[in-house]
Amino acid sequence: MSASGVRMDGRAWGVLFVLCGAIFLEGIDVAMLNVALPAIRADLGLSTGTLSGVVSAYVLGYGGFMLLGGRVADLLGRRRMFLTWLAVFLVFSGLGGFASEGWMLLVARFVTGVAAAFMAPAGLALVTSNFPDGPQRTRALGFYAGTAAGGFSLGLVAGGLLAEAGWRWVFFAPVILSALILAAAVPLIKDDGSAAPRRGGFDLAGALSITGAMLLLVYGVVRLEHAGDGPALTVAVFAAGVALAAAFVVVERRSADPLVRLGILRSGPLVRANLGALLFLAAFAGFQLLVTLYLQEVRGWSALQTGLAMLVIGVDTILAPTLTPRLVDRFGNVRVLFGGLVAAALAYALFLPVASDWTYPMMLPTMVLLGMAFSLSYGPLTMAATDGVDEREHGLAGGLLYTSMQFGTALGISVVTAVSVAAAPGGQRLEAVRTALVVPLALAVVAAAVTAFGLARRPATEPAPEPVGARGSA
Repeated sequence: MSASGVRMDGRAWGVLFVLCGAIFLEGIDVAMLNVALPAIRADLGLSTGTLSGVVSAYVLGYGGFMLLGGRVADLLGRRRMFLTWLAVFLVFSGLGGFASEGWMLLVARFVTGVAAAFMAPAGLALVTSNFPDGPQRTRALGFYAGTAAGGFSLGLVAGGLLAEAGWRWVFFAPVILSALILAAAVPLIKDDGSAAPRRGGFDLAGALSITGAMLLLVYGVVRLEHAGDGPALTVAVFAAGVALAAAFVVVERRSADPLVRLGILRSGPLVRANLGALLFLAAFAGFQLLVTLYLQEVRGWSALQTGLAMLVIGVDTILAPTLTPRLVDRFGNVRVLFGGLVAAALAYALFLPVASDWTYPMMLPTMVLLGMAFSLSYGPLTMAATDGVDEREHGLAGGLLYTSMQFGTALGISVVTAVSVAAAPGGQRLEAVRTALVVPLALAVVAAAVTAFGLARRPATEPAPEPVGARGSA
């Protein structure tokens, strides 16, 4: 591929295909598992807490190691890290398919999440290093973003189809895809020279302390459903999580090569973007879990029917790269983001009176509004996260944003699980779903309020966003 050419040759398309395949794999893996959760619970006899932990383990591993993953790729080489962790992703996804106990699934999903945390930033860096700045890179990033969104949307349906054949195929299918991508990546992707000797090291203490803090804090939320049996343990878990978070701050202040330069947190737009992203993803993750349980365990719908019911949310695959940039040009980034968060809050409010005899047309307005919410929120959140941040630290700002998204996902699932279990101790699942639906609504309202706080501090006219990823890559 010519460094200055606008057209891409066959090899360039091959490289792009491989890198897009990896981000597609990450998106489809998450979506397929979400749809198959009831089938997994029925077969293995998992509790609600363990079931939510299967999802939370992945996103915690992903979010906890995302910042370290980007730095390791820079220091040891993007190609090496991409191929190595793609292989790890393959192995542990397969091990998840052989699980016979809940703890086996938890371990497999956590390690798979860690693999994605190292693979995803390396893959994105390979896109930017293999395609020169300008039309080629813009085009490549456009395909990359669309593939990520398509992976999640298609995964909802694919997960339903595979779960019908047996939930273990939800884990085995990514193994097949990973093997094909790995076989193509080895000859196509060349070393980009990113592993050249440089000063700096790995902030392992920072990565381990913040990951441990997130694990403990989310586990503490899950423990709330058992607080009556052992409140002292629940308090101890929360205290340990806070202590590790404090240790992370101390480590970062003293480290010569910190995982997070704490001074970056003085940026108001960055802090608001991260809080907004955490709350937005927490609300959606909790809502998706509740809707999956409602449709399959209350209504008796199949996994495929559940996936098809939520497929309309994937309208953001089309709208995000087409409609959203025009709206940002006209109304400004923060206003568009605020509109997306309001749409999400309205979507959850419309679902509050859900009943056991609801028809799909009664659910459709919520699904459409959520598709609009993602279309209007994801790109602007990425823009807001880098607003006012030095260009040399945009990678760090992006890592913080994706970490917030993954932590929000895990936290949202844990909170709705704790609320639903506490609301219906006798097993009244519809009542549990109704009560827990208040959680996504409250989270979305707070996210909108946080964003509204920045409206008076932001000019109305802003530049259009560059193509960005979608839910599966967060």
